[in-house]
Amino acid sequence: MTEPLSREPYEPAGAADPFGPAPDEDYTPPPVTRRSLTLGVSVLATTLLVAGLAVMPAPYVVRSPGPTQDTLGAQNDQDLIQIEGAETYDSTGELLLTTVSVAGGPGYPANLVQVVEGWAERSRSVRPVEETFPRDVTQEQSEQESQQEMLSSQETATVAALTELGYEVPATLTIQGAAKDTGAEGVVEAGDVITTVDGKDVVTYQDLIDELATVTPGEDVVLGVERAGEAVDLTITTQESDGKAILGVFIDPAFDLPVDVSIQIEDIGGPSAGTMFALGIIDRLTPEDEANGTVIAGTGTMSVEGNVGPIGGIQQKLYGAVRDKATWFLAPASNCDEVVGNVPEGLNVVKVSTLEEARDAMVAIGAGEGESLPTCTS
Repeated sequence: MTEPLSREPYEPAGAADPFGPAPDEDYTPPPVTRRSLTLGVSVLATTLLVAGLAVMPAPYVVRSPGPTQDTLGAQNDQDLIQIEGAETYDSTGELLLTTVSVAGGPGYPANLVQVVEGWAERSRSVRPVEETFPRDVTQEQSEQESQQEMLSSQETATVAALTELGYEVPATLTIQGAAKDTGAEGVVEAGDVITTVDGKDVVTYQDLIDELATVTPGEDVVLGVERAGEAVDLTITTQESDGKAILGVFIDPAFDLPVDVSIQIEDIGGPSAGTMFALGIIDRLTPEDEANGTVIAGTGTMSVEGNVGPIGGIQQKLYGAVRDKATWFLAPASNCDEVVGNVPEGLNVVKVSTLEEARDAMVAIGAGEGESLPTCTS
C-alpha cells in the first residue's frame, strides 16, 4: 500500500517571516559609518535640489502646439462666426485656426521639467523669455494687449472678407498723428478726417489704398481732410514702403459694416487668426462649398487691404494642425523660412500672401486640385 499524501501545508524555509527576523531574534544591524552617513546625506540633498529645480521658474518660454478651432463650426453651442443681414450657407469642410500654448513669461513661468521636455520634443521650442516678452511687462498688460489684438484681427478680417466679396465698406479715416521725418509731419493734425486724395473721394479704406497705388513714391499728393468741421487741402510728399507710396500718417479707421458679423471665441488672443476668420466669413457668405469636406488649417494676420502677415510659432501650429486631422495648411509666405524642413508627415503646406490667394487655395483644395498650389519650396 502507498501512504496517503500529506495535507499539511508546505512552508519553504524562511516563508514564515517574509520581512526578515523578528525584533526579538538575534540580529545586530551593521554599524553606521561616516562614509555611509555622508552618502545618505548627499543623496537626500541631491534629491531635494533636483526637486526644487524642477518647480523653480526658468528664464525661458516653451511653445507647444495649442488647440485649434473650426471657424465654420461652433463654440459653446453657438456658431463661431455669426452673421446677420445676409444669407449664409453651410459647409461640409473645416477651416481650423491654429494656436500656440505658451509656458513662461509674465504670470506663467516655465519650470525645468517643461524646458527639458521642450528641448526633447520637435513639436516644441524653447527660447529665452526676453525674446518673447518685453522686460517689465505685467501679466495683466500682456493679456490686455493679446485680447486687443484678437478684437482688432476680427474687425480687419471682416472688412477684408467683405471687400473681397465685393461689398462696399464705408469708413471714417481719422488721422491720429504723423510718423517722424515724413512729409506729413507738421502738416496733418490729430483729428483730421481724410475725405479725398488728389480730388478723388475716399469713402472706404480700399479707396485710399487704390488711390495711393497710382502714386510714385516721393511724389506730392493733395490730401483733402475735414478739420474742425471745415474742408482743408494739405499737400504731402509721400514716402516709400515696400515699393509703394505711403502718406506717413497713423489712421484710426471706423467702419460701417454692410453685414453684421460677430465672432464668438474664448481663451484665444493675438492677431494670427485673421486669415482663417476671413476665409470662414467668405465660406459662410457664399453658396459654394469651398472646403468641400476637407480639413484645412492655417494662420496669418490679415490687414484691412487683404494682406496676409507673418506670425510666431508656425512650427507648433503645423504640428497642432496634424494632430487635429488637417491635411492642408495655409502659411504666410513671409514665414516660409521657418516652414521648410519642419513640416510634419501627412501635411501639405501652401504659401499665401493675400486673402485672394488664400481664397483661391481654399477653393482649389476643396476641388481636389491642391497639388498645383505654390509651396514654401516652389
